[in-house]
This record gives sequence, C-alpha cells and structure tokens, in this order.
Amino acid sequence: MSTYVIAYDVGTTGIKTCLFEISGEITLLDSAMAGYDLFVLENGGVEQDPKQWWAAMCQTTDQIMKKSDIPKESIAGISFCAQMQALVLVDKQGKPVRRAMSYMDSRAEGEMRKGMMTGLRISGLNAYKLMRAAQISGAAPASIKDPIWKYKWVENHEPQVFAKAYKWLDVKDFLVCKSCGKFVMSEDSAFATLLYDTRKGKRKFSEELCKMLGVQMKHLPKICKSTDQVGTITPKAAGELGLMAGTPVFSGGGDASLIGVGAGAVTEGTTHIYMGTSGWVSTVVRNQKLDIQNMIGSIVGADPQYFNYFAELETAGKCLEWVKDHLALDEIGLFLEKKNIWDDPESIYEGLYDFMMHSVKDVPAGSNGVIFTPWLHGNRCPFEDHYARGMFFNISLETGKTEMIHSVIEGVCYHLRWQLSAIDKTFKTSPVIRLVGGGALAPLTCQILANILNREIETVKNPQNIGAVGAAAVMAVGLGIIDDIKEVNQLITKDQSYIPDKKSVAVYDRIFPVFQSLYNNNKKAFKKLNKG
Repeated sequence: MSTYVIAYDVGTTGIKTCLFEISGEITLLDSAMAGYDLFVLENGGVEQDPKQWWAAMCQTTDQIMKKSDIPKESIAGISFCAQMQALVLVDKQGKPVRRAMSYMDSRAEGEMRKGMMTGLRISGLNAYKLMRAAQISGAAPASIKDPIWKYKWVENHEPQVFAKAYKWLDVKDFLVCKSCGKFVMSEDSAFATLLYDTRKGKRKFSEELCKMLGVQMKHLPKICKSTDQVGTITPKAAGELGLMAGTPVFSGGGDASLIGVGAGAVTEGTTHIYMGTSGWVSTVVRNQKLDIQNMIGSIVGADPQYFNYFAELETAGKCLEWVKDHLALDEIGLFLEKKNIWDDPESIYEGLYDFMMHSVKDVPAGSNGVIFTPWLHGNRCPFEDHYARGMFFNISLETGKTEMIHSVIEGVCYHLRWQLSAIDKTFKTSPVIRLVGGGALAPLTCQILANILNREIETVKNPQNIGAVGAAAVMAVGLGIIDDIKEVNQLITKDQSYIPDKKSVAVYDRIFPVFQSLYNNNKKAFKKLNKG
C-alpha cells in the first residue's frame, strides 16, 4: 500500500516542495520550486522575510497538488528540511517581530566580543565559558554568525522589537508553527542554538548556558524529535496551502542533519559532501568531539545514537552563481541568444551546469595556474574569519574566462579537501564519499572533486532533492512505515561513480599547499580592506 507525503526543502534562496510516494522505497512523484529574497546589508547583516518563506511554501504546495492526481485527503503528512542557525523571533501569535537573521549574518561582532572574548582566553575565547560550553553542549558559540549573537544583537540594537519576542525559532520551526500553531524545535535545531545540553540523561536547553550567555529561557520553545508528529494542519493554514485540515505535521530537521539521511550516509563512519548554496563535509560519528582550532564540531543528527562531525563552507554553489552572474553569461552567448533559462528557479542548477560546464570542459587540471578562493562571504572552517574574501590568483595575459570559471569549481573543491583533511585528524572518513546537492548534477564537478580529494566519489539520483528525501525518510519513521533511520541506507543506492585520475591528482597535490597559503598570506589585508 502506498503512502503519500509532502516534504519541504527550505534553502537559502528558495523552497523545493516534493511529493513522495513511500512504498518499499521513497519515490519522487512531483516537485515545484519558488524563490525568495536574501537581503544583504552593508553592516554585515543578511536577512530574509519569513512571510516570503510561507508564501513560497503555499504557492508550491498548491502547484504540486493541482498537477498530481493525488487527492489532498490522501496526504499522510508534511515535514521539513531547512537551512539552519537563522534567528526567527516571533510573538505569541507566531508572527515574526522582525525579518529573520540568516545563518550568513555577521553583524554581531561586538556582541560576541563582549560575550566570549574577555578575560583569560584560549584561541581568543574566554577560557571558562569555552570549557563550560564544550562540557555541556559539546560545542561553543565561537563564530559571530552563531545565532546566540544575533539574539544579543537584536536585544542590544532593537530593544523595542526584542520586547515583543515570545519565542526564538529556526527556519523550519517557524514553518511548523505556521502550519499547526505549535512552538517547537527539533533536537538538531535546539543544538544549533548552542544552548542545548547534549550530555546523557540531559538532552534539554541548559539553564547554566543561558545564564552565562544572557539568554532568557522563556524565549526557548519545547524540544521534540525530528520524527515526531507535533500537530496537525490548522484550518487557516490548510486553506492557504490547499491541503486538508488535520493533516499530520512532523517536525523534520535541519539541512545539516537530514541531507546526510537523504544521501544514505546514516551509519557510523560514512562521509558525505554537500554542494548547494553553501557546502560542507560531514562524517557520522558515535562520540561527540569539538575541534575549536579548526572550527569543527559534532552536531546532533536525526538519529539520536549518532552525531555528524561537521565542517561548513559558507559559499559553495553560491560561488558558481556569482560566476554565472558576472563571468559566464556573456562568455557562452546567452545574452546574444536571448535565452531566459534563469527565469525558472528550478532550471538554475541544471541550466547553469549544462552551459558553463560545457564551456570549461577542456580546461586542464589546475586551470593553467589560476587559483580561486571561495570565501565570498567570509569563512567558518577550518578558519573563522568573516573578513576573508574570494580572489583569483596568478592571472596572466594568457588567462581567459574559461580558466577562471574552471578555477572556481576547483577552488570550492580545494577548500572541501582542506576540511576533509581537518576531519581526518580526529575521525577516519570513508574511502568512498557521497556527493549531493546541486553540485552533483555536473559530471565535471564530480570528477574534479574526485581528483582533488583523491577519493572515489558517488552520486545518487536527483541529488538536488536530497534534503526533501531526508525529510520524507524521518516522516516515514514517524508514520511507522520505516522502523529505523538506518533502513534508509538500503533504499538509496549510488547512481554514478567517479574514480580519481592519477595525472590530475598529481597536479592538484602540487597546487593545494599554494591554495592553503593564500589565506595566511592575505588575512591581514582582508581585515584591513573589509573591516568597517
């Protein structure tokens, strides 16, 4: 018997709404995508309008339901996979008191400096607070982009707005609230606040950390599991979504936990790489570790038995989007041919890769000496520096746009290698790595990554939908269709494999140390140019 569910993959620039059939396997029946704004402010702020998230969710739900033959009363549940570490402050009615502060927001330098960078310090952070945070949560608010500093920024700079706040939610928790009226956070969202006690027998928000960091406990919602049904769609929400009132709403999880589930990387030691707007390297581990030097932590996953040892890259696919906007379009003649492939958000990745990758496919490994650094909005791991920026290094008179575009792909992959190397110092990563996200759509990108990492790379079908697959999987557990998250591994098999090319590996091994040196050689200049 088939079960039909809807999963929402809520990204940085758009929402992907997927209709799945679960019947021995998770099958995508239909999908729709809608975009929304990302407001980048001059003071380092990056914001989004939660009302736009909801409008996009309603629009795409209506689209897939009208296109499908599935009656709305047959939808067994809805769930979410979403960007994480945003700050969404809402009032008692669940309405935002201000625009959401994105995970990319970097304006709270003063709040972090006051909260974590005074007194006796280790790695620049208050030694006592760092140690207590690590002992209690297994992490520490060591980045100005962590949501706690956004919370303090609003408290300090917008006190009248702050006074209206009833609860602190993350992106998908806001959409859960809009759907069913419940103020809840899944465990992984709670952990992402860096106020969550991960010790055995605890698993709750820590009063000690809240007091130490100046957070009001009353602002923190109830904690649930990713697989929990937390409510049902309200009549008002049902009317806007085009679904049945009373349809079960499941909490779901953040992208950092559910994309790994959708990739099939669900057992201890399995490693996956995500290349979407942002990117990361993640390995499933049993024990929680914190590497403050390299800014790598073990985050709570959808499966409570494990953690995801997680290294994040702020801008991965975003770099390719930048290339599309500023280098590629005129190079491949789209303006002259008046092709409007970018009007449809769904074709952004496929059109971008089809055209750009064809243009650069003959560029040799190493891009004829050109190196790109992918820090277009600062960086978190393996170094924390919101002043860091992208650059093209070693351009000559012979350099053309094709080499520059090719070097951008390589630059993202170099950085992922740097992160993988840092993870390997603590945990053994798997010899075969699953690559998911929009980056996995292009065979050229997959092969470059295999060559730079010197690892076999596997992809899965529809890699751009992996977050939604993860949301469907945890929902299936909640519905009793799947007994355990680990069973997802049997349902998701590889689509393609990419084996490293030895000649290219040698080229990249020679260039990689130069790529690493570009940060240390320029970090003072980055700060001088980008501070204030």
